[in-house]
Amino acid sequence: MSNPPPKPVSAASRPTFAQVDLDAVRANYAAVARHVGGSAAPRVIAVVKANGYGHGAVPVARALESAGAGMLACADIEEAVTLRRGGIRAPILVFGALGVSDLDGVFTYGLTPTVSSPSAARALSDAAARRGVTVACHLKVDTGMNRLGFRFDNLGRTMPEALGRPGLDVAAVYTHFATADDPAHPLFERQRIRFDESLRCLAALGVRPAWIHAANSAALLRERRTWYDGVRPGLLLYGLIPPGVDASLPVAPVMTMRSRVVAVKGMRVGETTGYGAHAPAERPTTIAVVPAGYGDGLDVRMAGRGSVLVRGRRAPVVGAVSMDSITIDVTGLDVSPGDEVVLVGAQCGERIDAGEIAAALGTVPHEILCRTGSRIVRTYAGRPDRP
Repeated sequence: MSNPPPKPVSAASRPTFAQVDLDAVRANYAAVARHVGGSAAPRVIAVVKANGYGHGAVPVARALESAGAGMLACADIEEAVTLRRGGIRAPILVFGALGVSDLDGVFTYGLTPTVSSPSAARALSDAAARRGVTVACHLKVDTGMNRLGFRFDNLGRTMPEALGRPGLDVAAVYTHFATADDPAHPLFERQRIRFDESLRCLAALGVRPAWIHAANSAALLRERRTWYDGVRPGLLLYGLIPPGVDASLPVAPVMTMRSRVVAVKGMRVGETTGYGAHAPAERPTTIAVVPAGYGDGLDVRMAGRGSVLVRGRRAPVVGAVSMDSITIDVTGLDVSPGDEVVLVGAQCGERIDAGEIAAALGTVPHEILCRTGSRIVRTYAGRPDRP
């Protein structure tokens, strides 16, 4: 006997939409805060870059602010301005480079920029001098990621110029780990040691920040010594344990992405579905068409690898992923047009989360979440954002 169809859900004009549970966001934040010591240090910097990992930056940031997040973090000034215009009052750390951004936003919206190079220090100092103010910033040290940051082994040469400029108040120093989710890689421990050495070097140069931070989600689960005065969870806030990390934390996925079956039809042996005519049917097959494709953020590699949920059962994606649709194998499931399809989330006791999808595709959960397309309407469940 087949499972009864799930109760119909209506939330958007398009049948494909995402629902974000803001109560789950708050609960995940609380779980991280408890893990690192509750109300005591280290503080928790909640990362909401890339549109809140695809969940909607402003609603998620409001939920995190109401949950007690003392600081939020995003990728660039433009993202931070969006948060401020959305009513976010908490301090906002901007991770990204300053050289190609409009620095006016730092001062107009009261942002906390990162200084990661001598040129960034000059640009920020000049902007502060023009306004006759001092701006609090965070200093980033590159301990082996080799992206942004002052090189750990060159601080004695680069720091005097950067620190000698007026208008800058180094409130914090931080680094970022390249391999925190790979326990077998030696670079993680090397970076941790280099960062400690860098802090001693900076202290000798007169840099004594109010606080220090280094740990992303994977690092804060893996090594307590990386907590310092603050941690920077991202993936954990959205309910996923980083792949490769052998740890548990009571977090729950935040997003469910749903759609509906719009057509059901049969294929004979040898027939194919979709562009490219791949994977001929090896048996009489019933397929269903779902109006969600790579234009909505689905990965084209899902064909032959991924599944969705319909009537509480897993239905494999077959044929090519198109811009606006996928086809799924529903042979034996008694599926009808209008039946709910869960692309990410739970249905009738079964669950497919971004971690499972990422593992099937050979990528990371962050990519799956952040790919959620702009035409996907996000709806929000949970109590109001403000206490």
